[in-house]
Amino acid sequence: MAPLSPSSERIWLAIEAVDMRLGIDGLSARIQASLGRSPCDGTAYAFTNRKRSRLKLLVWDGTGVWLSQRRLHRGSFTWPKAGDRIFALTAAQWQWLIAAVDWQRCDAPAPAHWQV
Repeated sequence: MAPLSPSSERIWLAIEAVDMRLGIDGLSARIQASLGRSPCDGTAYAFTNRKRSRLKLLVWDGTGVWLSQRRLHRGSFTWPKAGDRIFALTAAQWQWLIAAVDWQRCDAPAPAHWQV
């Protein structure tokens, strides 16, 4: 499995920004304590920094843990607004997110009132 293309059906985004110095143990503890989930449940978990310019992905693949990081030199990742502690993405939305495209607009339905 390639770390930035998790085989999980859903990728969970931790909404609250984290210190990017955290490693596997620190992020696993964050998943358990603040999200109430197991880091070894086969799900992928993504974290970002306050500026939304860095992203870390933690994935359990059945035998070990992958920790990948992506850094943007310009711009920022589109992230859900505060309110929930965790947010699920589909695999397609994940591909848009890591390409630094606004994935929230890619899957948006057309406005019901719009007409040609």
